[in-house]
Amino acid sequence: MLGKLCRPALVLALAACVLAWLPSAPPAHAGERGRSASMSLLGGVNIGSVQAGSPAGQADHAIAVARQLHAKVVRVEVPWSLLEAKAPGEIEAGPLAYTDGLVADATARGIRIIMMVEGTPCWASSAPASLLRRCSPTHGGRANSWPPKQPAAYAAFVAFLAKRYGPRLAAIEVWNEPDQANEDYFAGPNKAQRYAAVLRAAYPAIKQADPGLTVIGGSLVGSNGAFLRALYAAGIKGFYDGLGVHFYNLTLASVRSIHEAQLAAGDDTPLWLDEFGWSSCWPRQRIQQEQACVTPQVQAANLTNAIRALAEAPYVAAAVIYKLQDSAQEDFGVLSSSGGHKPAFRALAGVLASPFGSVSPVTLSLRRHGASVVASGSGPVGDFMELEAFQVATLRYRALFTLNRFNRYSIALPAALGTSGLRVRVYQYWSGASKDAQKTI
Repeated sequence: MLGKLCRPALVLALAACVLAWLPSAPPAHAGERGRSASMSLLGGVNIGSVQAGSPAGQADHAIAVARQLHAKVVRVEVPWSLLEAKAPGEIEAGPLAYTDGLVADATARGIRIIMMVEGTPCWASSAPASLLRRCSPTHGGRANSWPPKQPAAYAAFVAFLAKRYGPRLAAIEVWNEPDQANEDYFAGPNKAQRYAAVLRAAYPAIKQADPGLTVIGGSLVGSNGAFLRALYAAGIKGFYDGLGVHFYNLTLASVRSIHEAQLAAGDDTPLWLDEFGWSSCWPRQRIQQEQACVTPQVQAANLTNAIRALAEAPYVAAAVIYKLQDSAQEDFGVLSSSGGHKPAFRALAGVLASPFGSVSPVTLSLRRHGASVVASGSGPVGDFMELEAFQVATLRYRALFTLNRFNRYSIALPAALGTSGLRVRVYQYWSGASKDAQKTI
């Protein structure tokens, strides 16, 4: 999110799971390949939030840097609780002027904006009375995280945005991470039903204001499909043009998983992966915002490999990285907190300018260690890996595993396989078995 992240902790050490000792069919990889020029990936970057008292030059600078990165879109949080803080239809002049300037700057540089609209004003919040008593129109609080008592109030505000900015926007994203466990963004009970009510109200209101404007629903962090199925049961189908997803762990595997959940429900709307990234906080920290820290070099390589992989999946409409610039608490940016270019800046600029290309190859080496053979190497970020060991042409061992934070692995094969006469291959699910690495010993 544009702020605190809270997602299941990444497995930091290598996790290897023996699946079988006997041959079985290899897993499917990303599957749907190929993207026409008319379906080009919308690559971009999260640039922050509209805030009270933000200097006008801040927006201009962010858009100028996004242009240097060859971004087609930028994603920005537009807090409903800030722009319509005091009463229905009473729009705050200062935040509105900042938003006007942001949209004008982006339009002048050929960039469109994803407006993620969340945060309920005090007057509209469904929060308990104990929270509402402390709710202030000028200072954010827990009450702003609760959905509106009347979804029509939110619908009226996003319709205002659609009418004011319409064709200059890439999309309006309806709320943020309703399935997030920390409840920083969507608090209270019956989340699926209440989010569905907000989305069902917002969609026709936006379309009435601007029929051509894309509406993004979901904003999901969960990739197993459980919350999405609950949303389907609550009636969200037909009330969005794209499904927003935010995946920081096993990004490619998560994209594939949620797409399979969509297809199982007869839903083929495109995915908007408008939050993902890596923090370059290693070695100063081990974990940041519950994500594994990496080096600046690994962050750069990960962005390149992930976007190149996503560019080959036609069901992914957009890949928008988190985020433009580091802050005191986070190192997810491609700029340092002082504005310097990190290695990720050059990497992102290159891959957004030309997203098609090869990802880093899988590598493999074998060595004897006592009574076992150890397989080690590296691979591209983002998905599960598979190792297969053969004696002659017979598959004797298979293991599913994930790479460590530096995209490396080391697996000791069972001693029962011996230390000679083995052929081993390793591949990433997304790229498929045709991109494997093989060695014999």
